[in-house]
Amino acid sequence: MNRNEGKRGVCGVDATLKVARAGLHFWEEPCISGSNGSGAVFFSGCSMHCVFCQNHEIASGEVGKEISGERLRDIFLELQDKKANNINLVTASHYLPHVIWAVEAARREGLTIPIVYNTGGYEEVEMLRRLEGIVDVYLPDYKYGSEEAGRKCAKAPDYPQIAMEALTEMVRQQPKAEFYERDGQTLMGRGVILRHLLLPGELYAARKLLREVYERFGNRIYYSIMSQYTPLPQVANDSALNQRVSESAYENLVNYATELGIENGFMQDREVARESFIPHFDLEGV
Repeated sequence: MNRNEGKRGVCGVDATLKVARAGLHFWEEPCISGSNGSGAVFFSGCSMHCVFCQNHEIASGEVGKEISGERLRDIFLELQDKKANNINLVTASHYLPHVIWAVEAARREGLTIPIVYNTGGYEEVEMLRRLEGIVDVYLPDYKYGSEEAGRKCAKAPDYPQIAMEALTEMVRQQPKAEFYERDGQTLMGRGVILRHLLLPGELYAARKLLREVYERFGNRIYYSIMSQYTPLPQVANDSALNQRVSESAYENLVNYATELGIENGFMQDREVARESFIPHFDLEGV
């Protein structure tokens, strides 16, 4: 399929750059958002289409504004002017040629803050290699620890294998976390933060996932164990997904991470499992 000819890929968009929101975002991990906020750029479209996606408005590719690479470059610089701690590229893999050009152009014009690659984890290693020297902090999800969950939630039974291969490449590029101080904030300048959102009924798979990742990477990476799963209307008829994760299941997973030896990690307060924490995709900053 040739997206340059206007055809849409699995991601729901063609080759035209499309962005739904660009602004300061305060709900990432503390070393990413800090107190100033992360300069989050939400790209339209997604190749995964997870059935429970909280960003489903833009994942289809229908919501967003078509912009040029020059405008994306300017957005990066505008976010830096707003004191953003970093440029946070949210689901940008299907726009990599545009993104790479815009980052390099912005750096020539004075962009100095880190570039964060915020991804669902279903990435091709070949494409990630093109980001070496572009991305400072990798922020991947590792969504599914089992083929069954990948198949059910995203029609991607190969997700666990693909995500591990992608994570391995990310750690190769950024093998050691580095932090720096800015305006009284402690921020990550380089490194990898692996996110895992615990889903209802997936505690066993989540424990297995954490064990496999820790056995391979240990404490070279940071782990973010998330409790924010929010059942939205699109899963109303799914008895497994139309419920919140229990406190006991989340505590079990966090305790298990500690037992494994994970030292570098983040936990979430259950209050974040609310729709009010989902950003409005109203073309702000675009």
